[in-house]
Amino acid sequence: MTRLAAVGSTGEMIGLEDRWGAHNYHPLPVVVARAEGPWVYDVDGNRYLDCLSAYSAVNQGHCHPRILRALRSQAERVTLTSRAYRNDQLPLFCRDVAELCGMEMVLPMNSGAEAVETAIKAARRWGYMRKGIPSGRAEIVVCENNFHGRTTTIVGFSSDPGSREGFGPFAPGFRSVPFGDAAALAQAITPDTCAFLVEPIQCEAGILMPPEGYLAEAAAICRDRNVLLIADEIQTGLGRTGTLFACEHEGVRPDAYVLGKALSGGFYPVSAVVSRRDVLGVFDPGSHGSTFGGNPLGCAVAREALRVIVEERLVARSAELGGWFLRQLRRISHPEIIGIRGRGLLAGIELRNPARPRCERLQELGMLCKETHDRVIRIAPPLVIERADLEWALGRLRVAFGA
Repeated sequence: MTRLAAVGSTGEMIGLEDRWGAHNYHPLPVVVARAEGPWVYDVDGNRYLDCLSAYSAVNQGHCHPRILRALRSQAERVTLTSRAYRNDQLPLFCRDVAELCGMEMVLPMNSGAEAVETAIKAARRWGYMRKGIPSGRAEIVVCENNFHGRTTTIVGFSSDPGSREGFGPFAPGFRSVPFGDAAALAQAITPDTCAFLVEPIQCEAGILMPPEGYLAEAAAICRDRNVLLIADEIQTGLGRTGTLFACEHEGVRPDAYVLGKALSGGFYPVSAVVSRRDVLGVFDPGSHGSTFGGNPLGCAVAREALRVIVEERLVARSAELGGWFLRQLRRISHPEIIGIRGRGLLAGIELRNPARPRCERLQELGMLCKETHDRVIRIAPPLVIERADLEWALGRLRVAFGA
C-alpha cells in the first residue's frame, strides 16, 4: 500500500475525501488541521473563528488544556475494560453527572443517538413495568421537525424526508405533534403513552424557539397524565443557552435528560441518560449495554469537561456574552434577513434565500458558520470565546450582508 503524506493542500485533501469517503455530508470547503480555543487553522495556514463548535460538542473550546491533560493521564493507565469488569472512573462519572443534574442514576453511552435510543428503551420498559401499559403497546410522543439522531428508529419518527427516504420500514410506537403546541400534546396522549421526547430548542430545524411557557405547560401535562418528560439536551445543554440546561429557562426539571456532545468537551464520544431511580432502575443485567459505554477513558475526560464548565463559569459567560451578542445581531438590518432568534450563545439568522452562499462568504472572511434547515445560519461559538472575538464576528457579518 502506498504511504501518503500526512497533510496535503486543501484541494488535495478534499479530493481524497471525495474519492474514498461516503458522501453523507456537504461540508464547507475548509480542511482543519489544528485548533485552539475558539479558533481553527486549515492545512494552508488560514485562521478561522469557529462559530459552530462541532454542533456544541466543544463548548469548552478546542483542545482545552485541562481536558487534554485528563485524557493523557487516563490513556496512560487504562482506556477500556468493557462493562464485563468494573473500572475506577465509572462510579465517579455517574456520581458527578447525577449530582450536576439533580438526578439519581446515570446510564452512560457513546453517541447522542445511542443515548436517545437508550432513553426510548427506558421509557418503554418504564411504561410496562411502572405504568402498567399492556405489552407491545407503549407509545412515545415526539415533535415535528425534531432531530434526535440518525438511527433507523429515530429517523422513523422524523418529519424530514431527506432523513427517512430509502431507510424504511420504520419502527411503530411514535406520535408526532407540532413543536410548541401544548394542546396538541395533551390531545395526543393516551393511556398507552409512556413518554414525551422533546428538544427545548430545535437546533437542526433552524434554532426554533417554542412559545414562552410551553415547556412548563408540557411538564405539567406529563405530570398530570403520568407520562415521562424526556429532554434531549444534547445540543442545548451544558451551558449553551445561558443556563446549565435549556429547560431551566422555564424552571422545568424533566424526568430524564439526554446528554452528549459537550459532555466530553469534544475529545471523546460520551453520552448519557440521567434520570430517577424508578426510571433507569428498570434495566437489569443483559437488558441493555455497550462495550465502550462507561469506559474509563471517556469517563475521566467527561469528568474534567464538566469541571471546566463549572469552575470556569461557562454557563454565566454564555448568558452574559450571549445576551449582548444577540442584541448586537438584531441591529444588523438587511432585506434578506427575516429574523434572528436564539438564547445564550446559540443564534439563528433566518434568511429569505438559501443560507449556504452566505456561509461560504463568511468562510472567505475568516468566520465558520453552517446553514441549517436550508435558510438559517447557525451561530454557536465555543463558550470560552472573548467579547473581542464576538465583536470581530459581528464585523464580518456586517461585511457579508453589506450592512
